Amino acid sequence: MAREERDQRPVAARATVAAGADRPAPPLPDGAHRRLSPAQGLLLIGLAIAVAILAATRPALLAGLLHGTFLIGFSLSAVVKLVAACTPRATRTPPSPDEAALPIYTVIVPLYREASVAAELVENLSRLDYPRDRLQVLVALEAKDHETQAAFRALPLPTFIQVLIVPPGSPQTKPRACNHALERARGALVVIYDAEDAPHPGQLREAAARFAAEGPDLACLQAPLRIEADRRFIGDQFALEYAVQFEVLQPALARWGLPFPLGGTSNHFRAEALRAIGGWDPYNVTEDADIGFRLAAAGLRLGVIASPTHETPPTLRPWFPQRARWVKGHIQTLAVHLRGPAARSPRGLAALALTLALSVASSHLHGPLFFWLLAKLVGAALGLHAHVAGQDLVVLAFGWACASIAGVRGLERAGLKPRFLPLFGAVLYWPLQSLAAGKAAVQFVVAPFHWDKTPHTPRTGRALPGARIGGA
Repeated sequence: MAREERDQRPVAARATVAAGADRPAPPLPDGAHRRLSPAQGLLLIGLAIAVAILAATRPALLAGLLHGTFLIGFSLSAVVKLVAACTPRATRTPPSPDEAALPIYTVIVPLYREASVAAELVENLSRLDYPRDRLQVLVALEAKDHETQAAFRALPLPTFIQVLIVPPGSPQTKPRACNHALERARGALVVIYDAEDAPHPGQLREAAARFAAEGPDLACLQAPLRIEADRRFIGDQFALEYAVQFEVLQPALARWGLPFPLGGTSNHFRAEALRAIGGWDPYNVTEDADIGFRLAAAGLRLGVIASPTHETPPTLRPWFPQRARWVKGHIQTLAVHLRGPAARSPRGLAALALTLALSVASSHLHGPLFFWLLAKLVGAALGLHAHVAGQDLVVLAFGWACASIAGVRGLERAGLKPRFLPLFGAVLYWPLQSLAAGKAAVQFVVAPFHWDKTPHTPRTGRALPGARIGGA
């Protein structure tokens, strides 16, 4: 690629600052700012009372009901992964539009406290293979984030990159910054990237080709997110989890015609569809999961593309608050859409159950299940009680096998070599999610809109992955 033309003006001269007081963002008609409806609150209170009565009067019955519910949910989750792994990806290869027919594309990059990766981000965005006269990159920085502003001020930015300063307000969240940038987007197509993203150079062209080849009801295309190789436990498990989510589950759900929670980055939208539903919910801490179901509720479709975006692997310390935010956001999104139009259609209700409901339930239950099973095995070995029921062991083995099949399939599609140790180690990774889920449940009550920031660090000279798109 030819050397980019650089704009030597200081960032202060190129930054756009919106006027406005420090005021709350306008909420959607029914969004995450309403944690629960009155009916949902009464239902939860009634359920809690019923559980308390059974625990006091019929504890054996309660244990049996919880045990059966878990086995059914765990088995259903396993079957979904197995069927998804056996579902071939759609092979749509529409011809790329002529250069002159490519639309204006707006890239929105919301950042907060990301000074250390500013230079690397600009280099990654500069690798995008798209006509520069039709590429608009909007980097949205928070007004009080002076460190990141200074980092961009020190860079000779390409002329297609513009820095926006998001005015002070609440809640200070990524979707609020995205909405601010959307108001200034010139593109017919819009994509979101995060600070650590290294998108495939041809990703914009592939998405533009798909949008041009299909009808206007196709509102969003999700690119697969791939975690760069890391042999540490959390990095290995994160890569495996992403492979299942973006290489197996999402392509299958798209082929089945079901909506799904989007990833937090590399979602490509028709700007018209995005504006028609009011943009992102500024009060939802997983705005990506929410917006996929809102698009579907408006009668629009979601799809996937093959060109990936590579991300850096996390360590345990940032993983924990990030996972807690994800679980809290999934609770928010589930509460919103169970009382909205998405749950009033069979497809929408099925998608909510197979994605968000199972995800939230498994996050909370994996830990207790692990320690229950461990206590059972130790107690049986010491002769304190009978062995674990055979049906429980069969269900658990079946669940792990289905998850492993989906993991192997996802890793192969991502161009990675499956290894037995990470597949086996998943049984230790799953219980960690319950610790994060506990924090999420507490925050949903006491701090529903608090955004746990995930810090990022530069790749420090590590080579970016190749342009491989992956297997079939």
